[in-house]
Amino acid sequence: MAKATERLDLKGAREIAQGCVANRMRRADRAVMHYYDDALRPFGLKMTQFTLLTALRLMAPVTIQELAKALVMDRTTLTRNLAALERQDLARIASGEDRRTRVAELSAAGHRVLARAFPEWRKAQARVRRKLGAARADRLVTALTEAVETLA
Repeated sequence: MAKATERLDLKGAREIAQGCVANRMRRADRAVMHYYDDALRPFGLKMTQFTLLTALRLMAPVTIQELAKALVMDRTTLTRNLAALERQDLARIASGEDRRTRVAELSAAGHRVLARAFPEWRKAQARVRRKLGAARADRLVTALTEAVETLA
């Protein structure tokens, strides 16, 4: 059995539950993501994949390292996510100018699915903005952008 000094007291647990930035971010993420995931499900996508496809559309051809930095992801996770998109024929990964560099881009099918999914993403976006209120949604986007710029 744990000693009393090895247990988190209730005050500390409340502090985590009520004020932990990471905890609140994860809860907000789960509350918001289901709107987008539901909208993108008919296209076989989750919002995380849609975001990655969008980044490829904006940046490609792009190295894995540049893409990871832009998306604030570790390269291992990004490589795994890109491999899944490659298996679905939505992205292509090739060697760069040297063997150590890998370059990613959308495939033709990736372009098509992104274009078809966009109107449904737009509906999910409008629904979330309506539920939050446009002004609050704008403040949230600004605050999250500033947080990434400060912390990444």
